[in-house]
Amino acid sequence: MNNKLEHLKMIQSIITRMNTNSFQIKGWTITLVSALLALYANCDEVKYIYIAIVPVIVFWVLDSFFLQQERKFRALYNDIVNTSRYGEEIKEFSMPIVNYNTCNYCMFKAMISVSCFSLYGNLTIVLLICSVFVR
Repeated sequence: MNNKLEHLKMIQSIITRMNTNSFQIKGWTITLVSALLALYANCDEVKYIYIAIVPVIVFWVLDSFFLQQERKFRALYNDIVNTSRYGEEIKEFSMPIVNYNTCNYCMFKAMISVSCFSLYGNLTIVLLICSVFVR
């Protein structure tokens, strides 16, 4: 039982680290886009708005990856707490997240999740609209 608790603590620390990475990426996105929009306001060149779209998309993919990994580790955590979804016990201190490569844990679902799309999708749409109307 003690080993199981240590295993769960180890997985929980990974989940926390993924969540922290996701939060930091969101902060970097806002900072970088704000800086590029400040350059646009200063120079009045549309290219800064187009340049701002690139990091938004890159950070969107990266944040979705961390969310996908977090979901896999949460599923692993739940399986260790309960019983394995494959009807067998998971070995102590192993992390077989390859068992969670189904569509429930795919990158696309992470990209359109509320936490990702509400920031990156809306930011991309706003930047595209701004680039069209500021000409």
